[in-house]
Amino acid sequence: MQAPSVGGVMLPRGNGEAIRLSRGASLTDFAEKINANPASLVAVMLNLGEMVTATQSVSDETLQLLAGEMNYTVQIVSPEEEDRELLESFDLEFGEDEGTEEDLVVRPPAVTVMGHVDHGKTRLLDAIRKTNVIAGEAGGITQHIGAYQVATEVNDEERKITFIDTPGHEAFTAMRARGAKSTDIAILVVAANDGVMPQTVEALNHAQAADVPIVVAVNKIDVEGADPTKVRGQLTEYGLVAEEFGGDTMFVDISAKQGLNIDSLLEAVILTADASLDLRANPTQDAQGISIESRLDRGRGAVATVLVQRGTLRVGDTMVVGDAYGRVRAMLDDNGNNVAEAGPSTPVQVLGLTNVPGAGDNFIVVDEDRTARQIAEKRAARERNAAFAKRTRRVSLEDLDKVLKAGEVQQLNLIIKGDASGSVEALESSLLQLDVGEEVDIRVLHRGVGAVTESDIDLAMGSDAIVIGFNVRAAGRAAQMAEREGVDVRYYSVIYQAIEEIEAALKGMLKPEYEEVELGTAEIREIFRSSKLGNIAGVLIRSGEVKRNTKARLLRDGKVIAESLNIVGLRRFKDDVTEIREGFEGGINLGNFNDIKVDDVIATYEMREKPRV
Repeated sequence: MQAPSVGGVMLPRGNGEAIRLSRGASLTDFAEKINANPASLVAVMLNLGEMVTATQSVSDETLQLLAGEMNYTVQIVSPEEEDRELLESFDLEFGEDEGTEEDLVVRPPAVTVMGHVDHGKTRLLDAIRKTNVIAGEAGGITQHIGAYQVATEVNDEERKITFIDTPGHEAFTAMRARGAKSTDIAILVVAANDGVMPQTVEALNHAQAADVPIVVAVNKIDVEGADPTKVRGQLTEYGLVAEEFGGDTMFVDISAKQGLNIDSLLEAVILTADASLDLRANPTQDAQGISIESRLDRGRGAVATVLVQRGTLRVGDTMVVGDAYGRVRAMLDDNGNNVAEAGPSTPVQVLGLTNVPGAGDNFIVVDEDRTARQIAEKRAARERNAAFAKRTRRVSLEDLDKVLKAGEVQQLNLIIKGDASGSVEALESSLLQLDVGEEVDIRVLHRGVGAVTESDIDLAMGSDAIVIGFNVRAAGRAAQMAEREGVDVRYYSVIYQAIEEIEAALKGMLKPEYEEVELGTAEIREIFRSSKLGNIAGVLIRSGEVKRNTKARLLRDGKVIAESLNIVGLRRFKDDVTEIREGFEGGINLGNFNDIKVDDVIATYEMREKPRV
């Protein structure tokens, strides 16, 4: 069965069968699946009111629209599924322990610390690690993820716990969600004096969505107004019932500042892990795991903090992390010491990658450098296509000319550089969610880890972009180049300051909105005829004031006779004046408009810019 022809070309028509396409696929990819000419699909999209090129990455909605027209259904392959298929093509598998039951050994639990901002998450880790992490955080807010391993004694046996510290500010929701998925147990920190707050619930939802057991640390029990019992009651509403209330969630009252009951909290984590989870992994297989955080170090290049989930990672191994790959040149533990290998649940910093991977990217060890490079390149291409599809603006033929007119749709171009990939990603996500109306669009042209470089300034010059440096500065001659070329480079150390300023800038780009404000009304009492000026209205100002060079409309018996008239001349007796106030008489000249009668009313007004709220 054939579909109607487009431009004389008959197109194959489906019977509702499903076509699998990756996110960001092009019309060419679609055409290959149905044995059609890509150019004919371009014509189909044109008939549907969309201008799309054959090789352009298009959105999921566009693919669904095209499929519906051709009587197919489209299955958009998830990134996780696509990645699994990619690894299978290289005879690799992520997420499975190899070997038999005898090969599995007990591993330490990986723990995420979650909770509302300023409830003491970082201070708790500070107390656990006996180091002052919080002093280095801008605004007292944790800016990016770190991972640390500590030892505690339970039943006279030393047990290790790996902690992953997730940021507390709401802008880091995506990173916090990843943190929960990469861990075995979540510690929910709730301040005893504040109780359950919005981000407490948000963190709780992430942990429950990731299906991980929760241990509640009721912090700040030493401050005035602390009520640990109230916290237990509040969390009961969210399904966390304390053991003392007959539930199965362990609550521990602590003071991170005073160091009270920290050992009890660590013991609760171990006991919860032993009771709820089977934490075992095969340490002899090739290492697999997840990237927790990464950054660009001036002396050492790309540095990625990874959590080994199974197998053992060794110096010299070839690994691929997201779209980065390389041979492990060196590994450092959380204290900065060199280590030769890292077993399951061990966090380490890895040196030797080609570029900076993203926070939350999976890593896998492969046999050959060539295999790692091919996997990384395919992942990078997939990410690039998905990004292009996401930023594509759908334009219909009806509003195409409107969009192309200068100023109809304005766009703020941004280049984001930061000290860590997680921070850059969180900042980009927050900025793209800003909503200041349909007139202004925000577009991130480039994001990366490291200092602002001359190539960033070049890109900004060519696209009128603003460069945002988050905890980084312009390197080398980039600062001088930016100043010379007039490129706006803004530096931030706290994420919400960047969000607030960009939002203000976006609102400033909006076309001003005007509202009509009535100035005054004048009743025509007499009409004077002038061969030079035409008809002049002798008036009495009934309300407000009438000003020269303002707009006016003429009313006759309450009906509008003429709009957009101009008060060209204004006189009192023989003097030209700029305004006449209520109760006074004068003469008004409406320029070329002469159709005026006695008892007509001239209403004057001006358009004033409305302030944006």
